[in-house]
Formats: sequence, C-alpha cells, structure tokens
Amino acid sequence: MNVNEIREMFPALSRKVYGKDLVYFDNAATSQRVQTVIDKWNEISVQSNANIHRAVHRMADEATQAYEQARDAVKDFLNAESRQEIVFTSGTTAAINLIAFCFGEAFVREGDEVVVSEAEHHSNIVPWQMMCQRKGAVLKVLPVDDSGHIALEKLDTLLTDKVKILAVTHVSNVLGIINPIRQIIEKCHEKGIPVLVDGAQGAVHCMPDVKELDCDFYVFSGHKLYAATGTGVLYGKKKWLEQMPPYMGGGEMVGTVKFSGTTYAPLPMKYEAGTQNFASAATLKPALEFINLLNNNELIKYNDTIRDYLLDKLTADKRIRLYGVPRGTNEEKIPLFSFSVEGVHHEDLALILDKMGIAARSGQMCAEPVMDRFGVTGMLRVSLAPYNTMEEAEYFVKCLDKAINMLV
Repeated sequence: MNVNEIREMFPALSRKVYGKDLVYFDNAATSQRVQTVIDKWNEISVQSNANIHRAVHRMADEATQAYEQARDAVKDFLNAESRQEIVFTSGTTAAINLIAFCFGEAFVREGDEVVVSEAEHHSNIVPWQMMCQRKGAVLKVLPVDDSGHIALEKLDTLLTDKVKILAVTHVSNVLGIINPIRQIIEKCHEKGIPVLVDGAQGAVHCMPDVKELDCDFYVFSGHKLYAATGTGVLYGKKKWLEQMPPYMGGGEMVGTVKFSGTTYAPLPMKYEAGTQNFASAATLKPALEFINLLNNNELIKYNDTIRDYLLDKLTADKRIRLYGVPRGTNEEKIPLFSFSVEGVHHEDLALILDKMGIAARSGQMCAEPVMDRFGVTGMLRVSLAPYNTMEEAEYFVKCLDKAINMLV
C-alpha cells in the first residue's frame, strides 16, 4: 500500500480546518481512526449491544466473541505466551495504576525502592509515587542526558537489593528516542528485578515482542494506534498476575461469592471487574490488522524519509532547540519532534499553526519532570503517523518558519 491508499482509509483526514486541508501532526496524543475501526464500533453498538460473558442469547454471544477475538489479536501482536496474560483496561494510565497498586500490595514493603526514568509520562510516575507513599517505599530516578537518552551507565548503582520493580517508557512521548529496553531488562533480571514497560508510543512504532524483550509487564493504549478511545492493554507474565491481588472487586472477576469469603476468577478475568467497554475493545482487532498492513518496505522507507527530512530541518534551524536528538543513526528516533524557540511561547506557535490547518501539541505533554530537566515551561510537539505525507511535512516547515517570523 502507498500513503494515498492509506489516507483513504481515514475519514477524518479529508476535512478542512479554517479553510485549509487538515495536517494532523498530533498522533502521539491520539491517532485518527481507520474506517474498519469505525465500522466495528458501529457494528457492535448497533447490532450486538449486549453485555459480554453472561447471557446465552445471540447478541451477547456476538459481543463476547468480538471482545475475546480482540484479546487473541493483541496476544498475537505482542507475541505473548498465552491469552491469559492479556488484560483489557481503559488505557495505559489504568494499566499502570493497576500494576502499581496490585504489585505494591503483593511485593512492596516499607523501605523498599522503585525505579523510574526521568523521561516518564506522569502516568508512569504518579501511580508509583502514590504506591510508595502508601507502602513507605522510596522512588528513585534514572536520569536522561542532554540528548534525551537514558543514562544507562547510572543504572547499576540504582539497582540495589531494595529495588522491587523498575518502570520505564519504551519511547518517551516528549523525546521520541527509542530506549534500550532489552539492555535495561537484562540488567534488572540479573538482580531478580521485574520491569514494567510503558508502551504507549512503543506499541505504535516498535512492533514489540514481549518474549524477545522478556519484559514482565507491557502496557499501551488503543487510541494511539488507530482504535477507539477508552481501550488499553496490560500484558503481564502469568507468574506475576497469578500472585498479585485483584485491583477492583465486582462482577465477572469472581469465582464464588459467599459472605464467608470470595474466590477470584482465573486470568485474565481476575482483573476485569464489571461491565467492560466491549464495543471499543473490539476495535483493537481491526486496528492491529491495519498495523500489519503497514509492514511494507516501501512504506517504511517513505516514512523514514519524512522523519529524516524533519530531523534535518529542525536541527539545522538555529532558532530551534530540539529535544531528543539521535546520537547514532536516525533509526533510534520515532517521527516525534518536541522543540522550543527562544523568545517564543509554544502555545502562540501552536495557535498560529492551527490557523494554517496544522494540528500540533503544545505544553508540558504530561511530562513536567522532562520540562524541568531541560529548563523549559513547555514545548511544541509534532508527531507523525504512516498516513502523513512529505507534502505535509514540507508545508509544516514552511508554516513554522512563517509563524516564528511573526513572533520574534
């Protein structure tokens, strides 16, 4: 498939903004929905809107099958050992909160330690802070260097015998650098420390294989990879999921319920209490089927060309400070660029670009510690998907130059 064929699969990309063709460069926040995802959501909502896993009537069976087929699709996408290791949540945030609470209850005691990196999204910081406060544990931080790379050489000193878990992003939503996850996991496992990987960006750009990575937990959101909002995935090794207590109590997560005591359902139902967002969860299957279509050498080469073009243009402009710069090849960076312009407010840039039809993100990107690390109050971020074109990239560069000249 070529990029024009892909664009035809996304209805939103044909709209105009302020009379200009939409250039959607905010994919790291939420991607647009492919038509097959929209069709699946409509199908479930209209034809099979019935509660899953419970009734025996036809509509309930259809909804249940669609929900569980999505679980199988996720298992195959991640190359997980078993479908029991795939838990559906409302998103990456919910998945990390689940692990932080349940793992903390099972394994963390007063004086223990948890390690996160300096490049984390708030969703991979705050749940661990809350757990540490509750359990009397200590949160430690693995720093990043001036180019936005994790300071791997400092990891060994942080991995004491008190560390119970390390949580790290596969790819920072601000810096766009693909972190050396396999090396981090190896170092942690040498000391018996499990690792949670925030794959909110990694699942979109890195085709994660949880067996190859050997991570203990991997989490991501559906809305960033073309599926519906309110969908998330928690992959966890069975040995951990079986030992941890459930996160919430209620329907479906139980075995038997007596006033004398309750037993819990087997995995993954143990962690899926209540009525699930089954219409949206079902869209994970067509979304992942679409991602498989993107495994095309010519398309990959085209997307890499756009990334390299923007990287060259942004680093060559002396007015622009880019955060997250490759030290080796460009392959270690996804098509995500966060930057600032001296003397120009990031929101002013975003507002002017919006009037030119370009959707970009401005602010702290839910990563205030990263902002503090680089001494800024906010940044402008553009993030691309395989449906973006070189023409859009060239138009963005021209509009950015015009916007900067208007503001300096």
